[in-house]
Amino acid sequence: MSRDYIIAGFRMRIHEPYADLVADGLRGFAPFESDYDKTADAVMELHTDWNLFTDEYHFTVLHQFPFEEAHHECFFCRYEHGYLFYMHPDGYEGDDRNTIFVLEDGSHTVESNIASAGVPDPSLLRFGLWMMFGLAINPLHAIAIHSSTIVKDGKAVLFLGESGTGKSTHTRLWRENIEGARLLNDDSPVIRFIEGTPTAFGSAWSGKTPCYINRSYPIRAIVRLSQAPYNKIHKLSTIQALGALLPSCPPAFAYDGRLQDNICDTLSAVLATTEVYHLECLPDADAARLVYDTLFK
Repeated sequence: MSRDYIIAGFRMRIHEPYADLVADGLRGFAPFESDYDKTADAVMELHTDWNLFTDEYHFTVLHQFPFEEAHHECFFCRYEHGYLFYMHPDGYEGDDRNTIFVLEDGSHTVESNIASAGVPDPSLLRFGLWMMFGLAINPLHAIAIHSSTIVKDGKAVLFLGESGTGKSTHTRLWRENIEGARLLNDDSPVIRFIEGTPTAFGSAWSGKTPCYINRSYPIRAIVRLSQAPYNKIHKLSTIQALGALLPSCPPAFAYDGRLQDNICDTLSAVLATTEVYHLECLPDADAARLVYDTLFK
């Protein structure tokens, strides 16, 4: 039976034979399960048992990057009628073991061969869903943004930064030292507008921290972190803020003009009402208190 999952208010539909994502190893989707409603519009529908081969498409590789968790190389591509994303196992010469996802322009249907040979690999399915969901919501002014997001007093604060800069450490310090602070998501919350207000949503993708929360909060501020031997915070100008946010958006999308234009339009609208800061900091409680005092006091 097909199943629906609602993430950030968007309905994602997974069709048989592997529609039960939770049973197939993706427990992060459990809070987002919804009653299957074939009459409701879905932002994307995934068919997992198609027989697809990369040599069937004349495509251009836009971006190539490693998927170290699953020991695969990823290729984000553009073909004549849409987008193709495939993952190739490291050290394998042929193309017959490629895991492929295809989304045609103007369509909500994602075709994939991930289940054509049996039970899909959970890591490949999780990441393929993230890529396809990001493509589906891109023209709808929504972005899955790489950040660790804390909630305090009913408002969300997104902490951005390159991998290893201490985002998760900083939000842990909030939870340990600031009463009432809670984690919303530790890797890929979704930001979109709700009644004109930039809003952060929990998602089914949270990196190494199992934090899968189906809730949303208006965004109080966005903070980009960098390591320093001191704690200092300052507010960014609009141009600086855009430069701070862009690297945390889906990196592969930056290689396609249409996708990147949609991201820039969404971020520009966010920046019209949202403060963005740069925090130079130590991994200590004083850094968390400094940001809290700046934003909430």
